[in-house]
Amino acid sequence: MSRKNKVDLIIRNARIIDGTGGPSEFGDVAVLDDRLHAVGNLGPLSASYEIDCGGMVISPGFVDTHTHDDRVLISDPQMSCKVSQGVTTVVAGNCGCSLAPLQIDHRPPPPLDLLVDHQDQLFAGFSDYLQALDSEPPSLNAVFQVGHTTLRADVMDSFDRPATVSEMQEMRGKLEESLESGACGMSTGLFYQPAKAALTSEIVELAHVLHKHGAIHTTHMRNEGDGIADSLRETFSIGSEAEVPVVISHHKCGGEANFGRSTETLALIEQAGKGQEIGLDAYPYTASSTVLDAQDLHQTKKVLITWSEPMPEAAGRELSEIAMEMGVGPKDAVKALIPGGGVFFMMDEEDVRNILSFPRTMIGSDGLPSDKHPHPRLWGTFPRVLGHYVRDIKLFSLEEAVRKMTSLPAACFGLKHRGVLKSGNYADLVIFDPDCIADTATYDNPISPCKGIQHVMVNGRFVWNNGNHTGNRPGRVLRLQDLDQFRFD
Repeated sequence: MSRKNKVDLIIRNARIIDGTGGPSEFGDVAVLDDRLHAVGNLGPLSASYEIDCGGMVISPGFVDTHTHDDRVLISDPQMSCKVSQGVTTVVAGNCGCSLAPLQIDHRPPPPLDLLVDHQDQLFAGFSDYLQALDSEPPSLNAVFQVGHTTLRADVMDSFDRPATVSEMQEMRGKLEESLESGACGMSTGLFYQPAKAALTSEIVELAHVLHKHGAIHTTHMRNEGDGIADSLRETFSIGSEAEVPVVISHHKCGGEANFGRSTETLALIEQAGKGQEIGLDAYPYTASSTVLDAQDLHQTKKVLITWSEPMPEAAGRELSEIAMEMGVGPKDAVKALIPGGGVFFMMDEEDVRNILSFPRTMIGSDGLPSDKHPHPRLWGTFPRVLGHYVRDIKLFSLEEAVRKMTSLPAACFGLKHRGVLKSGNYADLVIFDPDCIADTATYDNPISPCKGIQHVMVNGRFVWNNGNHTGNRPGRVLRLQDLDQFRFD
């Protein structure tokens, strides 16, 4: 056998789901260095190492489109919470929150404290942050956005007002520097206190910088409850005026008064998408998770505390029980618990299913790895879609689920040569058993690897084998300059 017919790895007898949404086929996959050498009929190839899948699925590695992994990529670079689910690329810097560019002499304000609890963990420049990850790479690939709230925190002395002309100029400059350093776009968190006073025009002006650099905008909208329709229209107008692609983060209809409105919101997104580039992501749960705020309790049926700085022993307990023990109402209990975070049970299952099955919807975990008692979505999002929603209730096909996790987000975020199994693409792969894949993370026990993921490969190297991390860290920082055009078709 000649050397040109020798590859590093052959994966045989696999059910190949290529990520495009097309029907699966049985065949083999060959890997050479960090790339897919051949998919399907391999011809006269031999390999140094072979795996027999026994009919299990092989697919592209999953892309987690909405994460808050900014700090954990440094503090826990093996990233077991993600690679154990088959995730090979994460998109960080969401909801207006990023670790750079920010230099302050005090604790970061909420929601930036979802990422870090001390200012020494921040980076003055985006290039400094990305270089730190280059020098100590994680186990998976990562794409990064600049947070609008981070920009505000870096240049403004108070958040209860719109930015001044000079502050806008400074934010534009820092955004431009960050994009030139490799950030792929800018996220907003207009729901949160540090950004609530920002006018739509403030976002549009910054988004013009995104347009100049061919970058993307993602948004935790101003309102995901009663005012959701107006927030969607604001989102559409930002994208339209600045001519930038927009991704709506963790789309939901929050609060019992808004149950059933997904039919309305998805129709608005579909209509807007006919004239501009619009995408969205969602997670497969009826509970959200974020910082504690006494003002937003009216929309939720139950709150589970995920962390509390003044009362760390509260993590994992229900707010109602804590309030009863304290002899106060829920709002006063929250005031005693903050800074802190919680899981908020405030969505309808039918809306979750409608949003997940919408053709434009990508899958994003929105997990918070720094939480002491996190939402189970941190460890369970992707197997929950594949197990519960695909196999158990048959919401959509396995091929469609994989498309939502691979080629769709790869196109939306411009991940060049990723998201589809074809010769020449990077060898980001997942091998899983569709008959037994299942999330095991629960609200009571949220830190628990899933069942059914056999092997995960990033850039041609195994990072997860049969329930264990291999120790390999072949992940790469994917800079804007490395990316393709953002496509939403």
